[in-house]
Amino acid sequence: MNAGWWKAPLLLFMMFWVFWLAPVSMAKANNIENLARSLAKLRGEVEALQTELDLEKDKHKSKITSLSSQLADLSVEERRQNTAIEKLEHSLEKLTEASAQAEQSGEQLKPVLLKVLARYRQYVLTGFPFKIDDRVKAIETLEDNIINDLVDPNKAVNQAWALIEDEIRLSKENGIYQQAILLDGEKVLADIAKLGTVFLFFQTRDNRAGMAKQAENGEWRFEAVSSTGDISRIATLFDSLKKQIRQGYFELPNPLRK
Repeated sequence: MNAGWWKAPLLLFMMFWVFWLAPVSMAKANNIENLARSLAKLRGEVEALQTELDLEKDKHKSKITSLSSQLADLSVEERRQNTAIEKLEHSLEKLTEASAQAEQSGEQLKPVLLKVLARYRQYVLTGFPFKIDDRVKAIETLEDNIINDLVDPNKAVNQAWALIEDEIRLSKENGIYQQAILLDGEKVLADIAKLGTVFLFFQTRDNRAGMAKQAENGEWRFEAVSSTGDISRIATLFDSLKKQIRQGYFELPNPLRK
């Protein structure tokens, strides 16, 4: 028998394993390559998400800073309104005390009362632009009645006090009203959303929307907004007030921003 008889089966066995293991090795290599690609893709997605998260954090931080600034503006405006109301209250309190203490004649009380009403009228004319004509008319009617002796001065003090109480109530009430406003040099009838005596937004019949803004010289003017987002926010406020939703979170254009 040939001495190398065993080499042929061994060679065949080795060739079998080579051909069997070669595809397995290639498959493993392909799997590793695919895993590497997937890992690289996932890393890219994670980096993109991290970048997006950082941007959102920056946006959120900027928004919080902006809201804090606006809140400070609102606090200043609220204090200013409260101070004006307190001055009017103080004037009438002094007048009431003088009336109760001294048994003054009507002629002595009249000039003091008329002086207070004149100050009150000026406050309305230069202040928050809500139904100014109606409020001034009520003051002037009382003034005329006092001047023409159509009302007792002591009763006139009570009537003046009632007007001041109406003013205080206006500063605390939110609601929808109607009034004529001057918009782009033209008087138009508008629906008004009044938030205390700080914010006043409007909608007109020709689908314009906007707000009352106070200029640096103290004068108030009505301005229409052009942003679709601002128009939508004002519409949401009107819809909520019509549904008697008077409390909650509302995102609105800021009329205090210069």
